[in-house]
Formats: sequence, C-alpha cells, structure tokens
Amino acid sequence: MADDHDNTPGNGAFPPESLLPYERWLEDAYRGVMLSALDYVSREGLAGEHHFYLTFRTDFPGVVIPDRLRAQYPHEMTIVLQHQFWDLTVDRTAGVVSVGLSFGGAGSILVIPVPAFTGFADPSIHLSLHFTATEPEDVPVPETDARPATPAEEDAKSSAESDTSSQVVSLDAFRKKGPSPG
Repeated sequence: MADDHDNTPGNGAFPPESLLPYERWLEDAYRGVMLSALDYVSREGLAGEHHFYLTFRTDFPGVVIPDRLRAQYPHEMTIVLQHQFWDLTVDRTAGVVSVGLSFGGAGSILVIPVPAFTGFADPSIHLSLHFTATEPEDVPVPETDARPATPAEEDAKSSAESDTSSQVVSLDAFRKKGPSPG
C-alpha cells in the first residue's frame, strides 16, 4: 500500500524534479554546516576526537596554495585539520576559508573560496558531506585581503619551493602520541 504522503517519483530520485531549486538549497545548507563547524572550531578549538578532512579543487579561481602543492595536486587536494593548524578563519562575506598548515616543515596559509570545496568530513562521528563543485566560470572570484608575507613566511615559501624531494604530504609527524587530554 502506498503512503499518501510519499511524493518520491517512481524512479526513487530525490529530490524529485521541481520548479523550485531544492538541489541548490540543499547544497547551500550542507556548505553552511561545514562553515558553521569551521567557524566554531576557529573560536573554540577542536574538542575530543573531532577532526576534519577538507577536500577542495586546487584549480579553482581564488585558491591560494604554495606552487609546489599546486604542482603535486593540480586538480583536487584533501587537507586534515587535527592537531597542528593555525589562524583558521571563515569569512562568509568574502566567501573564503583560510588556514595555516605545515607542509614538509614549511608553514603556509591556504585561502580557499567556499565554492571550491567538494567535501567535508568529521570521521570521529562518521559525518561526510559531498558538494557539487561549482564550475569556476559560474562563480565570481572572491576578493581577499592580500597582505604582504612576513620574512618568516617568505623563508618558509622559499625553502618549500626548493624542496622537491617530497611527493606525499605525511601527517604522521603531527599526530599526538597516546590519549588526548581532556
């Protein structure tokens, strides 16, 4: 017996074809969940075993990453926010997320436009969100407040660019040994 309130089409597609943009609204809602989680962590820090995997398109206009990472990951990259990251910032007005991470011992600030994200996961609670990548030509490039690099960042950048021996970003060095405090 069919449920009188079940509006799913016979092929099981969800959401069903509609004149309302439900798919875009769902996409925006999922991205909002990711931004809320990142914003919360930027203020409060990570609690317990929570950690994030962020996947984004490196070829998206407005993405700022070191050249050597762009060469290693020309289309997509996943970063992990767990133990060692800094200056996590969510700028909803500009539509960007920025975060400091270390790659091969060199610190870098990554700037990622929100539409460049294709995935967000918090494995500690088995949460995984996947986003449809918005085509770059459909999205205006967000304006970021470009600031000059500090001498330490310049040194980190030059040493990172001169290090071509590393092909894999290893996160083992950043994992805590033993139980986490709390």
